[in-house]
Amino acid sequence: MKEREFDFIVIGAGPGGYVAAIRAAQLGLKTAVVEKNLVGGVCLNVGCIPSKSLIHNARLFAEGGKMLQKAGAKIDMSGFDYEPIWKTSRLVAEKLSKGVNFLLKKNKVELIQGTAKLTGASTVEVEGADAAIELRSKAILLATGSRPRIIPGFELDEKRILSSTGILMKNTLPKRLFILGAGPIGMEFAYIMNAFGVDVTVVELLPRALPLEDEEVSRIIEKEFRNRGVTIYTGANAKSAEIRNNEVVVHVVDEQAKAIDIYADAALVSVGRTPNTDNLGLEQLGIKTDRGYILTGDYHETSCSGIFAVGDITTYPQLAHAASKAGEIVAERVAHLLKGTPNPQERSLDRLHVPSAVYCDPQVASFGLSEASAKEKCIDHQVARFPYRGNGRAVAEDAPEGQVKLVFDRSNGAILGASIIGEGAADLIHEPLLAANAGLRIDDIAALVHAHPTLSETIMEASKVALDRAIHI
Repeated sequence: MKEREFDFIVIGAGPGGYVAAIRAAQLGLKTAVVEKNLVGGVCLNVGCIPSKSLIHNARLFAEGGKMLQKAGAKIDMSGFDYEPIWKTSRLVAEKLSKGVNFLLKKNKVELIQGTAKLTGASTVEVEGADAAIELRSKAILLATGSRPRIIPGFELDEKRILSSTGILMKNTLPKRLFILGAGPIGMEFAYIMNAFGVDVTVVELLPRALPLEDEEVSRIIEKEFRNRGVTIYTGANAKSAEIRNNEVVVHVVDEQAKAIDIYADAALVSVGRTPNTDNLGLEQLGIKTDRGYILTGDYHETSCSGIFAVGDITTYPQLAHAASKAGEIVAERVAHLLKGTPNPQERSLDRLHVPSAVYCDPQVASFGLSEASAKEKCIDHQVARFPYRGNGRAVAEDAPEGQVKLVFDRSNGAILGASIIGEGAADLIHEPLLAANAGLRIDDIAALVHAHPTLSETIMEASKVALDRAIHI
């Protein structure tokens, strides 16, 4: 078997893996990244990027039509064809995947195509198209990502019963779509499909849509979606789906314990993801896991010294940006160790300072402690809210639905968390996040002059609400 030696080996070329590999190479390490599929991982190829392309075009389609109708224009939708929109999403993904390949080459990271398995604390065996090779390294990073979770009764065939990957690869629209799960993926696809005229039904087992977000956010998003014609069942248990007479029949028990059947042309199963940790060789090395997720300590190191893990295979939030940041931390840690220089101040990723975002309309974004979690932790806190209706830019753009909600320490004004629902929420969340990360307080944001009219003024106004200095409510 052919042998190769490196300073740093990364298994998986998704957002966590390729970022770590590039950063390690920048720091002077001889680096290889092993990938069995496409560079860029799920996010770039069949996740974040193509879905955002669809969301963008869905919004143009829906909002553009409304605006033209308000202006008296007559719109004929009889020739609408979804396929060019779908092709655009695929071209975007392909373009960015090629871009990552270019960045790996530019930074002299060697890309090795094949399936990798740990054979020791410093060795990796790669099964390629031609032959197996053994790689040796002083440090190894596992970043193999995740796949859609499969649940009994909803076995995927990617024709009628779809995963998020399956629905992204379909170039035609169903007339009726059933969505199992009202988390970020489910609600984003509910928005896309509804905007393109699909009859959408969403079923969520927990009591509300977007159950991990602030409860007020859930109420607003449910109201908005229902106003647009999306049917949402919360607190409902979807038992199984069957194909009958060329359609999908989903058997559901609603929150009143009433059995109902929902008929659709396709069903999307979006109930979470499963870590890709099987067949990696973890057991032989005694690497500790919990329900398939790799447990990590300082600097994202596993229980086996010299082997690290980031991204969806760990217990950190399954978010591309969390994986990328963790990958950088690992690369810098390994470089310091190999060079014998002092350790960097940064340790593992701070979970409370990782923002989340849902890119439907209205957008949702949050970080840190919610009001409910602050109460659970018995933290002496206060909450300040500012509605989008009080913001000139939001009203001018006909986007008045939403609010900014800040959670802060009652004693010193330190920002503990924030949730935003409304236009531009995914971008706006970074101002309070930066303030929290820098140790700034509510009064620091309130004192900052914000350009007018901008949506960012909602952050300033919420801070003034906290100080009993509100102007526009």
